[in-house]
Amino acid sequence: MSRVNVGDRAIAISPAADRAATSPAWIRVPTIVARWIASGIGAGLALLTLASAAPAALPQRAPDQILAGHLTGADSMSNRDQPFTLPESTARLVVSLSHDGDPKASLIQLGVDDPQGFRGTGAPKTDFTIAAYDATPGFFPGRLVPGRWDLRFFVGQLPQDRAINWTAKLWFMKTGERLPVDVPGRGPGWYRGDLHMHSGHSDGTCANASGKSVPCPLYLTIASAAARKLDFAVLTEHNTVSSLQVIRELQPYFDRLLLIPGQEVTTHFGHIGVWGVEEPIDYRVEPGVRSFNTLADEVHRLGGLVSINHPAAPTGAMCLGCGWSMPDVDYAKVDAVEAINGGIIAIAGGRDPEGPLTNIPFWLKHLAAGDRLVAVGGSDSHDGTNAADHPPAVGNPTTVVYARDLTQGAILEGIRSGRVFIDLAMDPTDLLDLSVSDDRQEAAMGGRMQSKAPVTAKIVVRAQRGERLELLDGSTLLSSRPIAEPAGEAAPPLSFPLALSPGNHAIRAQVRGKDGKLLLLSNPVLVTIG
Repeated sequence: MSRVNVGDRAIAISPAADRAATSPAWIRVPTIVARWIASGIGAGLALLTLASAAPAALPQRAPDQILAGHLTGADSMSNRDQPFTLPESTARLVVSLSHDGDPKASLIQLGVDDPQGFRGTGAPKTDFTIAAYDATPGFFPGRLVPGRWDLRFFVGQLPQDRAINWTAKLWFMKTGERLPVDVPGRGPGWYRGDLHMHSGHSDGTCANASGKSVPCPLYLTIASAAARKLDFAVLTEHNTVSSLQVIRELQPYFDRLLLIPGQEVTTHFGHIGVWGVEEPIDYRVEPGVRSFNTLADEVHRLGGLVSINHPAAPTGAMCLGCGWSMPDVDYAKVDAVEAINGGIIAIAGGRDPEGPLTNIPFWLKHLAAGDRLVAVGGSDSHDGTNAADHPPAVGNPTTVVYARDLTQGAILEGIRSGRVFIDLAMDPTDLLDLSVSDDRQEAAMGGRMQSKAPVTAKIVVRAQRGERLELLDGSTLLSSRPIAEPAGEAAPPLSFPLALSPGNHAIRAQVRGKDGKLLLLSNPVLVTIG
C-alpha cells in the first residue's frame, strides 16, 4: 500500500492501483465519472447533464479499492483506459467518482470493459453498479468475469490553468451483500405493502392498446402500487429474478415506494414466497435430492424470508403445484404463511377470505401445533392495470408492518417480528394492534410470553363505525363488540382481562364489516399459562 498526493491530501492506493501509480497522470484516473463538455453544444447541455447525474446509494462500508490522480488540459479531447483487477467471487461491482473540477461542467464520459469486451457507459453518471442480474441503466448486467477490467474515459475539454484532482472508489461486493435503496427515511411506524405480484416477467397479462392480451409490463404494476399509496411492493415472479433490472431503473422514479426484490419459487409441492433475495433460488425440490429445508436455509443465508403461498389452493393443470403438499418440512424454517391471497378470493367469486379455499385454517392449525408462522396477505395480482374484469387488484389485500424505517432490512425485520396485520378494506387509516401483559411483563403482537398470573389483552383498533371487533384464542371467540366510533390517533387501547386455562394460547384480534365479512386480521401473541 502506498500513497499519492491529490491536491494537498495524501490518499492510500490499494495494491492494484499501486501497480498503475507509475503510469502517466491520466491513467491513474479510476472513476472520473463526470460529463463530456467539448464544445459550445456541450456547454449548453451542462446544466441538463448536472440535473440527471444524481448520485446513487452506495455501499455502507469502506471501499475495497481507492484510486486517485489528476488530469490536466493536455488530456483534453482524448480517450483513455484505466485498468483494475476484479477479484474472484465478486457478485457486484460498484464504482463512484468525486473530483474537484467545476460541478456544473461536463468533464468525462465513463464506460467500462470486462475481459470479454464493452459493458456499458453511463454518461453523465458519476456512480454505477453491475451485477449478474441488474446494472445501472446504460450498463449491461451479466456474469462478472474476474481479471482485468478497464474503466474507459472519453475526456472532454479540461481547464488549461489548473489540474483536476479525482478520487475513485471501487467496491467488490460479495453474494448476499445489498446496496441500500434511496427512499426518504420516515422512522418507526406502520408501513403498508403488497407481498405477492406478477408481471410479464412471468405469467402476468393485461390488454394492450388494441385490446389483445399481452405480457403485462412491470411498470404498470409498480405504478398501480404507487397509486394505491403503498409504502413497499415485493415483485415475485415465478422462478426468476429477471425483474431486477427493471427495479434498478424504476426505483429512483418511484422514490416514495420501496421496491423489494422477490420471487415465487414454484415447485411441484407448493409455491414459496421469497422476499429480499436477488439471487435466483433453485426451484427443483425433489424428495431425496433437494428438500424444502435446504431451500429455506439458502434463502436465510442470503438474508431473505420464506413464506408458504396459498397453501389451500387446488393443484392441477391450471395451477402447477399451487396447493401445499411439501414433504418433510421443518416449520421452524418457515417465516410466514399467506393467510389471505387475493387471487383465491377472486376465484371464490368475491372478497370473502373465509370461503371454500381459505388459507386461514392452515395457519391456525400450525399455530395450535406450536409453529410460529406470521400471517401475511398478498394480492397475487397478474394484471398491473387493475382491470375490473381481471382481479385481484394490486394491494388487495394489504399487509401492514410495524418497522423501524422504510428500508428493505427494516421491513423484513418487521415481518419476522410478527407485528403485522392484514387489511382487506385497503383503508390507509385502518389499524389493528394488540399486546398481552400481566403484572410483570408485556408482549407485543407477534411475540411470546409465559405467565402464571392473570393476563390482559390490549387492542388498538381504528376501523369504521358499525364494524365489529373480535378477540380470539386461536379459532375460539372470546369477545365481540361493535365499534361505536373510530378511534383517534391517541386513543387508549381497549382492555380485555382474560381467564386462560393452563397451556398454550394464540391470542389474536380481527375486525368484521357490517356484512360479517373479514376486514382486518391480526397476528397473535403466543401465551403459555402455567
